[in-house]
Amino acid sequence: MQQVKPKKALGQHFLTDLDVARRIAATLDGYKQLPVIEVGPGMGVLTQFLLEEGHDVTVVEIDGESVEYLRRNFPQLGERILDCDFLKTDLDTIVDTPGQICVIGNYPYNISSQIFFHVLDYRDRVVCCSGMLQKEVAERLAAGPGTKARGILSVLLQAWYDIEYLFTVDPDVFNPPPKVKSGVIRMTRNSVTDLGCDERLFKTIVKTSFGQRRKTLRNSLRGLCGGATLPDDPIFSLRPEQLSVQQFIELTLLITSLRGDSAR
Repeated sequence: MQQVKPKKALGQHFLTDLDVARRIAATLDGYKQLPVIEVGPGMGVLTQFLLEEGHDVTVVEIDGESVEYLRRNFPQLGERILDCDFLKTDLDTIVDTPGQICVIGNYPYNISSQIFFHVLDYRDRVVCCSGMLQKEVAERLAAGPGTKARGILSVLLQAWYDIEYLFTVDPDVFNPPPKVKSGVIRMTRNSVTDLGCDERLFKTIVKTSFGQRRKTLRNSLRGLCGGATLPDDPIFSLRPEQLSVQQFIELTLLITSLRGDSAR
């Protein structure tokens, strides 16, 4: 059987360990009634187990050689093999029936953060997103307050999803082996429907504070307060990685009030 040649430009590292692929597929065991979008299936090592478990799978693959391989070896998928860029594709067109969906994949390291931001745009539909990515990024997604790994992705995703770091995968089960370890995570949609603050300002505060993460919030966020004097609130003496999502929401409300006061 002709194999697909991994392409460095696409960040392809094909998983060769079937047991690992089976374990990743099992992260969606509780969602077999929902449509699944698999990102970057490559040669279908994960696809085969999703199909075996009875999932309704649509695969999205940007590599033409992989698309042809999938069409030859997974004819049962038919038109559910999409030759397109996941990052540029409306998820509502991939699964055009209404309702919740799941996303899974062995995500390319070089675009994994962008993939999760894209999923976040569809948080009202994507009830579960799981898969494998670079261990460092996986740990960042799941990092809680007070940890060095905590960053922009941690807060923005955890505002809407509960995130679990499930297990670590060594480089020797890939072709070609990456230079770093991989991590498998699962994001499950929480019950939040509204942050209760200006979401755009919330994102700006999170990105600005982590953009200057060595500074206290008093120094990094001063420019967002419309010239108003910052109150003597203990939260401003903290650094961004110390804050929970709820504290970032409270900070957003506080800065909203300051900006309103300074505008009058």
